[in-house]
Amino acid sequence: MEELFTTGAFSHMDIHFARLMVKLEGRDVPELFLAAALVSRYKSKGDVCLDLSDIGGTAVTENGEDSFVCPETDLWVEKLDKTSVVGKPGELKPLILDTKNRLYMYRYWEYQDNLVNLIKKRILEFDHHIDLIKLKQGLHRLFPESCQNGDTAPDLQALAAFTAIYKKFSIISGGPGTGKTTIVAKILALFLEQKERQKLSIALCAPTGKAAARLQEAIKLSKKSLNCTNSIKEKIPDDACTIHRLLGTIQGSPYFRFNKENKLPFDVVVVDEASMVDIALMSKLMESLKQDAGIVILGDKDQLASVEAGAVLGDICSADKNSGFTLGFTEALKEVFEYNFGPHKAKKEPSSVSECVVKLEKSYRFGEKSGINKVSRAVNRGDGDTATMLLKQVKYRDIRFKEVPRAEPLRHCIEEAAISGFTGYLKCKTPIEALQAFDRFRILCALRKGPFGVATINMLVEKILEDNRLIKSDNTWYAGRPVMINSNDYNLGLFNGDVGITLNEPYEGNDLKVFFPCPKRGVKMFHPSRLNDYETVFAMTVHKSQGSEFDKVLLLLPDRHSPVLTRELIYTGITRAKESVDIWGFEDVLRKGILKKTKRSSGLYDALSC
Repeated sequence: MEELFTTGAFSHMDIHFARLMVKLEGRDVPELFLAAALVSRYKSKGDVCLDLSDIGGTAVTENGEDSFVCPETDLWVEKLDKTSVVGKPGELKPLILDTKNRLYMYRYWEYQDNLVNLIKKRILEFDHHIDLIKLKQGLHRLFPESCQNGDTAPDLQALAAFTAIYKKFSIISGGPGTGKTTIVAKILALFLEQKERQKLSIALCAPTGKAAARLQEAIKLSKKSLNCTNSIKEKIPDDACTIHRLLGTIQGSPYFRFNKENKLPFDVVVVDEASMVDIALMSKLMESLKQDAGIVILGDKDQLASVEAGAVLGDICSADKNSGFTLGFTEALKEVFEYNFGPHKAKKEPSSVSECVVKLEKSYRFGEKSGINKVSRAVNRGDGDTATMLLKQVKYRDIRFKEVPRAEPLRHCIEEAAISGFTGYLKCKTPIEALQAFDRFRILCALRKGPFGVATINMLVEKILEDNRLIKSDNTWYAGRPVMINSNDYNLGLFNGDVGITLNEPYEGNDLKVFFPCPKRGVKMFHPSRLNDYETVFAMTVHKSQGSEFDKVLLLLPDRHSPVLTRELIYTGITRAKESVDIWGFEDVLRKGILKKTKRSSGLYDALSC
């Protein structure tokens, strides 16, 4: 099977892992070599496991050409079962094959199994000491329009807040503008009112520094107008950090300071932008929680999944089959909201994921007549016909589609948009103003490389701005250069996704410094030589834009279809815009991307559904 190395379908790492498995087996087993190489390949693409039933007997293609044909599933499973390196779930073997023909690297089977067990245990738990009268008063005060007595069911925002307080594990999912982040302050107020005479320790976190900063800003803004006492407002924390920082990253180690032996010292943990959290990190976070701690998870299940393996939020939300609530949960709902949910909602079986997941639907940012709202929903459904039809209608001012002429130089196409979008921040007089103005517009790309990729577009924009005398890019560092940090630097307090702008510092010899937003001090600055891993960011990938919002977005699609161009990527790109989005590309590429749904293999959904 060594000829697989020449197909281009596998990386050096994939082949190395396959060779290691065969070496451990001690004999040449072609089916094992292929399975091990594929497990490694699929893991690097974001899959937790390799579904043999899915690819058994099929041709694996690379660059549009068939590279090889996989064995039939039954024969493949039979061959793997006879090896010493493939075990059943629970066995300590390098590879694990479950009863549904899913093959895992042991480490990723363990992450999944650990996460399933932790979630199943937590969904059975609730706060036995909850004061339902106090909770009712708080919900009616904080959600006055949502908690109407009588025949009206409670609004989903109020129901989400109730679930977060009542359950030890809760998920609040919803699209842009549905109020996920803004209700966090209300949920924290309710938690604090329940424990008014006790000390309640709360942690706020997100997968990236940018997302943590946005969560922090949202809570600071929201708590000012909360209908609760000043003493409660003062106790609401507004410091957020990355999940890695919360768990205590140990330099040069894959382990964290807080883990299943050394628990986090918090009573409540709030996680925002959870769609970006991979299965390994979510497993480690869940096992670090104290037994009586509550966790509230927020995110958009329809957004792009994490870069690493797993689509945790999507899998958990999909496992919510609306199978009803337990009798105890239904009675508590009735007491708090004075609304009879009906006997069809109650069941005697143990709690399921359904009881812990609330999916917000109403968008407070986009009205029903919003083009962004309508197109993003069509994209989410995989309805390419409706999405392209809506994009072509002139009546929507907040979203437009432009067919980019294939024969026309790209620079000519984007010149006007680049000058219009970036002139504002270059004219600002202070770093804070420049940072705020820069976030009003961004170019988002599906790809990193190629004529429509981030690298090319950044160079084109740089040249356009220089030719129009808006910047002087004769040196690597120049006034106005925007940069994005690509990896966490705990010494500097800069994190993956942080964006800064290079400007002259008038008080230090007019030297160039890179300014980043800082919640406590407004901005923080560094000499360019102190930055380690960064890139210019007039344009960024849609993946990197997660956790960010911009007033206006130019979403630039490639000139041909790519495996990464999916409906989730298009949906995520569109919903980064608060005011308007222009989609530039080719209709056939757009349609094909909307039809392609990201599929990540894992057993998390099945395990939580049973």
